[in-house]
Amino acid sequence: MPDARLNHARLIHLVAHRGNARDFPENTLPAFASALELGLRFLELDVHLSADGVPMVIHDHDLTRTTGRPGCVFDMRSRDLVQIDACEPTRFGERFRGTRIPKLSDVLALLEHRPEVTLFVEIKRASLTRFGYDQVVARVVNTLKPARSQCVVISFDLAAVHRARQTGGMPIGWVIGAYDAHTRLKFEALQPEFLFVDHQKLPPGGASLWRGPWRWAVYEVETLALAQALAARGAHYIETMAVQAMSEAMRKLQRPARAPRPGA
Repeated sequence: MPDARLNHARLIHLVAHRGNARDFPENTLPAFASALELGLRFLELDVHLSADGVPMVIHDHDLTRTTGRPGCVFDMRSRDLVQIDACEPTRFGERFRGTRIPKLSDVLALLEHRPEVTLFVEIKRASLTRFGYDQVVARVVNTLKPARSQCVVISFDLAAVHRARQTGGMPIGWVIGAYDAHTRLKFEALQPEFLFVDHQKLPPGGASLWRGPWRWAVYEVETLALAQALAARGAHYIETMAVQAMSEAMRKLQRPARAPRPGA
């Protein structure tokens, strides 16, 4: 009988959450390049608009945590933001000094000649509040056009992803804040290609995830055991910052067992 653990492992597609964010500063070119070098085909990043309307790849609009300096993405021009270190000094010290905040277009350059790679681009709510839906969605969708066949626009904001589909004709993913009947009514009406959810928001037990034309991506996953359990419930994608550890664990599990030596 086939090993059920192996079957579930084969169904798991790893998504690099902000790149290889365990070993490199999150949402930076080295983090994304590392994930690709480790063999991942799915990357996820966060986007805010700069003061001049350029999509910048950064999770927090406040610069303090990722750069160690005060300031706000919304109040600075892109030409100034790309000169700022995004080296996460509290976590890494001086190790990655010189690693800059990238523009979304900089990350798209990594996809050139890599048609197998898919990029999930999360539009952050704070940018939508500051600049409005029309400007933010239009700027992001326009930037993604050269690689639109490889990109999926995602957001916690339902209206933002709906607008991205309407204006850009791109696949979308909704990051749900709750796994409940009210949320289900909304995504059944929207019919997104992807649904993202924190595994801690799922009900306990082994009940299958709600089925539909969408594919489930479950994030904040740190161990292979949890990834396998989620795959058994119907998760198609597992989003993790522990990219190297998870990819190595999956390779070990999928490696065929060696045949016993004669006489062993």
